[in-house]
Amino acid sequence: MTRLVPFRGVRTRLLLVVVGALTAGLLLAAVGFNLLLAQDARQDADTVLRARAASELELIRTPGNRIEIAEPRSDTSGDSRVLIFRGTKVLERPRARPETQVAAQALANGPTRFLNVPDDVDERLLAVPINDHGRRIGTLVTGISLAPYHHTQRTALTSSLIVFVLVLLFASVVAWWLLRSALRPVAEMTAQAETWSEEDLDRRFALGDPHDELTLLARTLDGLLDRIAASLRHERRFTAEVSHELRTPLAKLMAEAELALRRERSESEYRESLQAVLKNAEQLERIVDTLMTAAQHDAQLQGVSNAVAVAEAVVAAYHDDASVRGVDLQLVGTSEAVRVGVDKEIAERILHPVIENALRYGRGEVRVRVARNGSAVLFAVDDDGPGITSDEHEAIFEPAVRGSAGRSTESGAGLGLALSRRLARAVSGDVEAHPGAGGRFVVRLPSA
Repeated sequence: MTRLVPFRGVRTRLLLVVVGALTAGLLLAAVGFNLLLAQDARQDADTVLRARAASELELIRTPGNRIEIAEPRSDTSGDSRVLIFRGTKVLERPRARPETQVAAQALANGPTRFLNVPDDVDERLLAVPINDHGRRIGTLVTGISLAPYHHTQRTALTSSLIVFVLVLLFASVVAWWLLRSALRPVAEMTAQAETWSEEDLDRRFALGDPHDELTLLARTLDGLLDRIAASLRHERRFTAEVSHELRTPLAKLMAEAELALRRERSESEYRESLQAVLKNAEQLERIVDTLMTAAQHDAQLQGVSNAVAVAEAVVAAYHDDASVRGVDLQLVGTSEAVRVGVDKEIAERILHPVIENALRYGRGEVRVRVARNGSAVLFAVDDDGPGITSDEHEAIFEPAVRGSAGRSTESGAGLGLALSRRLARAVSGDVEAHPGAGGRFVVRLPSA
């Protein structure tokens, strides 16, 4: 069994694509979530600072261009983070880190703005002016610790990474299971195909009616196997037909040649031997031509010819053979031209084996008739021989099969009628045998 190269199978590649896409998607989602959370935390801190600054301004009075605090502020814990400046002089200063005081001093007399205290203090300050009747007399600076917000962001980041890993693992397992289930028919088809030999022409995947891409592929492959099997059968049949059909005339040729060489003969005897050799060679030529034409059944064999002329040509070709056998061979019926939708040469090759068969088994006469029947042209060949039985009227068209009347003779390989029917069907016609006393064969070809 063929082994796949690791990491190069379709399932592995698809799984890697899915996992890669999921990783990128989840990573983008985690980064986006944490960025949005950081922005929301900053906006929330700014909102708290604005509210605190507004409440502190409510407590400040400015009588006579002075700054007074209405309610004294207790700052035992040092968390008030409110500084009041008059110019650059500090009027109120809570207990705060030196970094915070330096940053607040930098905001004094400046515009309303936010400032993060540097040096990892985790504080954010807001400076707002203190006005008296539209004139600025001081600055209020309030601050807030960013430690809770940063803690929340770190917790969210850690949680999102954990969720990212868990979701990725779960999705990867689900994707692996789905791909394995989806591609299972392919694995089964591969295993099936590897067990088939060149003799298993009738083995198919047989997954039923297509309901998805893979079952449609199986249906298409089954159709391809049907065509390949038909082609192989055609090739084998053609080979069998060649070997069987050529055996008899070749044996006759060899027998005539051996007999002529066995002893000295007169000129007339040599002439008779050469005529026999020539006759068998002509038979060989007809057989080879018929076999080749039948093998080319996919080609465009249709043409137009005169059916009566076809029958006359074939009857004339067997005139001498009929005389030797003592059989009266005649074309009877209408002499009017009947157009047949098949090339003359092809029609003659179809008719040759049928008339030859009638001469072989006819006792005294063979009659050939041509007639039009709707969209078909019929060549009827009747003889006064023993005829065929109802249980063999189809079997005699199989290669190397002869009827009961032919089993008592040694001539023929039983392939003429098979080739005649095969060639007729290649041009949308047929050859039929009618059971009863006396042989009756009907060749049906399309009319023109």
